Formats: sequence, structure tokens, C-alpha cells
Amino acid sequence: MSVTSEEINYLIFRYLQESGFVHTGFAFQNESHIHRSEYRNANVQPGALVNVLQKGLLYMDLELHVNEDGSERECTGPVALIGPHRCDKQAKKPKREEVVNRGSKRDRKDSKRAQKQQQDREKRARTEADEEEKDDNMMDTDQVEDVSVVGTPAESADLAEVKVIPASDAITLKGHAADVFVCSWNPTSPSLLASGSGDATARIWQIPTNADEPLQDPIVLKHLPALTNANRDVTTMDWNSSGTLLATGFYDGQARIWTQRGQLRYLMSQHRGPIFALKWNKKGNYILTGSLDHTTIVWDAVTGDAKQQHEFHTGAVLDVDWLDNTTFATSSSDGKVYVCKVGSTEPLRVFEGHKDEVNAIRWDPLGELLASCSDDKTAKIWSMSQKDCIFDLTAHSEAVYDMTWAPREASSKDPRILATASFDTSVRLWDANNGECLRVLSRHIEAVYTVAFNPSGTHLATGSPDHTINIWRVQDGALVKTYQGEGGIFEVDWNSTGDKLAACVANGTLVVAHVKL
Repeated sequence: MSVTSEEINYLIFRYLQESGFVHTGFAFQNESHIHRSEYRNANVQPGALVNVLQKGLLYMDLELHVNEDGSERECTGPVALIGPHRCDKQAKKPKREEVVNRGSKRDRKDSKRAQKQQQDREKRARTEADEEEKDDNMMDTDQVEDVSVVGTPAESADLAEVKVIPASDAITLKGHAADVFVCSWNPTSPSLLASGSGDATARIWQIPTNADEPLQDPIVLKHLPALTNANRDVTTMDWNSSGTLLATGFYDGQARIWTQRGQLRYLMSQHRGPIFALKWNKKGNYILTGSLDHTTIVWDAVTGDAKQQHEFHTGAVLDVDWLDNTTFATSSSDGKVYVCKVGSTEPLRVFEGHKDEVNAIRWDPLGELLASCSDDKTAKIWSMSQKDCIFDLTAHSEAVYDMTWAPREASSKDPRILATASFDTSVRLWDANNGECLRVLSRHIEAVYTVAFNPSGTHLATGSPDHTINIWRVQDGALVKTYQGEGGIFEVDWNSTGDKLAACVANGTLVVAHVKL
């Protein structure tokens, strides 16, 4: 085996071209005489240099963690291209398939969905086996009637009032070449929508006021070429509060800051694994990211530099949320929730109580309570004033994947409402003042992936892999509008004026519905 400097130079040259470093690539070509090389017309796949480096890291990983007898040494510490490796023997090294399954929001949902489907199949098999043992005479008239019942008269009346959102009130945004599973409306420009996909791009769309108006071509934000179709995901995105900058997280572990016009302002590289969560603070001077590498990083948004990296978790960081401009919470597959402060080397609080990975965390609008939801089928509400949760919400029968707080003013006497979405096909509305379940919203026929309140808090949108978007009235839990899409729904999001609802669809499109409530 031999490697020549000409081969290395050519891979570097291709990397510079693919990354958009046009002037640097031109200078490097002239200085290294690539144009005279025998490899100048070589057929090299995109991302070849990164591919070689990653394979080298895999070899280094094996070399560092294989004992003399051939057994594998347990270690969760990532092997880096630059810097010394530190073995972490306190936690078991994750299996390769676990890493793949947590590769993006989409992959984690698909993995959970597959687990639930397997459980349902096993449950049906057990039920069918039990029924076969019963005598045929046990199937009486009442049982036959139960099978044919669609719903109670009240439920049937409710269904008659549900209005289907017509195709004329919806715009389908096409252009992504893979599933679209994250989107974010600009907070100050109600017609500006960003989307992220598994095609290694994000896009910024200008949505027409009316569905029949022509649609402009989006601004395409190209991320670095990924190695395979499995890891080309823009995993998360968030606008700053002024709506001037968009931050994106990518599977390659890098965060990026873009302008409204699609110009890349900063490329932020310090994570050693895919980024799962990303949030701006309200002031807009810090960005917080969480990664598969078990760490969170606070980035200085003015300079693009990493200000502080926290390494408290022993599992992948799945979500992050700011309490204020300097205090934030993080959740992880290790089942723990940490509350940290910029500049502090120790957490302010450690909330323990979940028995499985914590999928999401959200501070309430008043900044007094923190909600968390988990694969352990529960959601919990915490307060900084005590160690244990103040309410343990246990009514769901499957994993709780997403949740959101209803908007609320400090002077309001209305209950603090938390909505939770579960793989048991239901959404529940909770009163956070007493922990009681106010409503059960259960018209979806598959797991509910996403929930979002409109800006006034009067209605709740939900999305599911059953291809359905439902809009519910919070006051009485009535289903008032529904939309049947052409693919599973990964995420829904309202614009700042509440007249448009965006949905990410598994067929590579976005749907924007013009909603009149």
C-alpha cells in the first residue's frame, strides 16, 4: 500500500472545491501543480477526503480500544483527529447501531416507531392466541356490536363539525430531495419559512399571502457533502429573536449561522458527533447546541467561537432550552436533566427521576417551571426550588416524544397548560398548577410526533405518521380542522401571526396551510 503526495493534494483540492473555497482552491491548484498531475481527471466521489479521514478515525478507535487478547475495551470517549484521546470507562460504549439510530430526529422517531410496531405485533399475536383457545360460542351479539361501533353520538356529532382544509388553502413546497423533518418560521417576518432536510440542505422560502399567488424559488443553504444518504441530515434549526440570522445543526457535528439572504456567516466546529438540538438565547448573543458526543456547547454568536463546553451527561444530548440569556437546561438519553449557567463549571440543578431517555425539555412562558418528557411514558414538571419533580404525569401508555406550553401572560388567571404528544396516538392537555389532565385528544391512528400551539394559545396543531394534521380547540378539546397529507408528518409550526401552519412531510415536501380560525 502506498500513498503519494499528488493523491493527497488532489483530495485536498477536491475538498476545497466542494466546500466552496473557490479562491483558495485556485491558489492551491497552482502551487501544487494539480493541473499537471496524472490525477487531474480522476473520478473521485464527493466527500472523498472526509471519507478517508473518518475511516482512519475508525481504525484509530479500534487500535486504541482492543486489548492484547482481542477483547474490546469499554470507552465512550470520542476519538478526534486533533488532540489527545481520553478514555471514559465509566459508561458502556454505545453500540454502532445505537449511534445510527440516533443519527437525526427522523432516525430516532423511526426507531421508536419500529419498536412500537413490534410491540403491537407481539400484543396482537398474544391476543389472537388467547382468542383461539376460547370457544366459538363466546362471541356473543354484544361483542359483534362493539366491533362495529364507530363512536358515541357526541363523537359522531363532533366529527360532522370538523372542517377539512381544502387543497386550495394549502401550498406544497417542493425542491428538497429527501425527507423534510425540521422547519422554523421567522419570528419577525410572518411569510419567511426555513426548512431542513436529509438532502444536506436547508432552504428559506418566501410564502405568498394567498395560496393562489405564485411561489418564488427558495434560497438554498448548502451544507458540506455528506458521505452517504444516511447522514446528510440538517437535524435542527432556529432563528434568532430579531429574525436576522438562522442557525442550523448538521449530522457532521457542525453548527452554522446564515443570514436571511443565505450567506454563511460562521461554521462552528467542536462537537465530535451529530448535533441533535440547537437554540438561540433571547438576546441573540449565544447559541446552545447538544450532540451525540454527550456534550453541550455555548457559542458566541458574535464571533462564532465556542465559549464553554459542558460534559455532564453520559449519553447523547437530545434537547436544550434557555431559561434566560445565561441559564439553560439540557436533557439526554442518560435519563437526566441538567440546569446550567454560562460561565459556571458546575450545574445549578440535576433533575433525576426519568427511567429512560428524555426526549424534550421546555421552560414555561413565565420561566418558573421546566417540563420534560421521556420514553418511560411520563412527562414531569420541575421547579428550581426543589430537587424532586412537583408533578409526575403518568397517564400516557407509550413513550412521550414531544410537548409544548401554551402561551401565557404573567397577569393571566388561566391555567398553565402543557400539551404532551405520545406514541400511544394521543395528545394530553395538562394543568401545570395542579397536575390534572384537562383533555385527551385522540383522533390520530398512529403515534403523534409533534405539537404546537398557535400564538394566542387558543388552538393546538398536531402531526402524525398517519399523514394527518389536526387542529384542536383548546377550550373544549374539539377537533375543528384537519388536513390529509401525502406522507408522514414530522413537525408542525405556526407563523407569528397565526394565519399559516407549516408541516414537514416525509415525502420531501412542506405543506403550508392558510388557516382561518
